[in-house]
Amino acid sequence: MSSDLYMNDSQFIVAIIQARMNSKRLPGKVMADLSGKSVLEQMIRRVKRSKQIDQIVVATTANQEDDIIDSELGRLGISVYRGDEEDVLGRFLAVANSESATAVVRLTGDCPLIDPEVVDRVVNAYKHGTFDYVSNCNDRTYPDGLDTEIFSYQSLVEADRYATDKFSREHVTPYMRGEKLSTIFGNFRRHQILFEADFSHIRWTLDTEEDLVRIRALYRELPDYFSWLQALSVATKTPKLLGIEKK
Repeated sequence: MSSDLYMNDSQFIVAIIQARMNSKRLPGKVMADLSGKSVLEQMIRRVKRSKQIDQIVVATTANQEDDIIDSELGRLGISVYRGDEEDVLGRFLAVANSESATAVVRLTGDCPLIDPEVVDRVVNAYKHGTFDYVSNCNDRTYPDGLDTEIFSYQSLVEADRYATDKFSREHVTPYMRGEKLSTIFGNFRRHQILFEADFSHIRWTLDTEEDLVRIRALYRELPDYFSWLQALSVATKTPKLLGIEKK
């Protein structure tokens, strides 16, 4: 398939941050303290600085344990959608429909170092190209934790219709990106954003207690509204802050 809305500045771009308390490896991580604010608030503050995103919505579950996320978003004045825990793809389509989105940026709530300039680079490539899906995290050159995906509303509708396996419903984009682990995937115009050098070995995503300790330490050394390159500069002076993955 192909998008009908190329090079159209009237597009309405909705960033959906998926978040829940019931993380398997680090329960409650999105509400953990990070420099005096929750991880989720820090991430939202950074996403708000994007110049290409028109609306931010957090998609969480209808589970009682995620009431705290709902309350946090109410305090922050951020829209929230609550739905089925395992059908994240369905949650994304519900948000896109309610917001009349023409394209959706997918973000995950465990990336408090997300860089709005990186987000904007991915969104710009989508808006000014002939693509259905653009990301910076499949052929990875950016650190793990700066992951950004954008796809057309039509692509999301198609994925919701045809991607019925559990893996695709939980991870939203396997059908769009041609993920090999998915039982089925569509024929989309895909594009990858690459950095000039390969930093894919750096781990700045939040999955474990060790990650949280490292990200807290890195945040303490950085100014407000830092860029990922500033974080890289600081982390290279204290290599344990890079979170380099052991192959």
